[in-house]
Amino acid sequence: MKKRKIINYPNKIPLLPDTVLWNLCANGTVTLEMENTGIMNRIAQILFRKPKMTFVHLDELGSFVWQKIDGKKSVADIALEVDKFFGENSHPLYERLTVFFNILENYKFIQWKNEEEHC
Repeated sequence: MKKRKIINYPNKIPLLPDTVLWNLCANGTVTLEMENTGIMNRIAQILFRKPKMTFVHLDELGSFVWQKIDGKKSVADIALEVDKFFGENSHPLYERLTVFFNILENYKFIQWKNEEEHC
């Protein structure tokens, strides 16, 4: 049986890599731009007319969180700001943030600051 790694998200500090492109839309939402690179993506672009760029449109809550990522604030700090701004509409807050940051990490939209750097 495979053991799942338990991550303590509240203490982690997210960073935005320089490679991630994003835009703030007029309505206040964020659009992330992801270039489809690699040989398999290139083949799919030729054969199936897959686009070279994929655009990920974040909702209001995700856009708010994205704009709070500055390399200094922990997930817990961001959660406090989300709770203050959205109130009950953001609950269950930590569960939602954990899923959101897990997705961002899996798609390499964020990185985590090393533990040694923020002691």
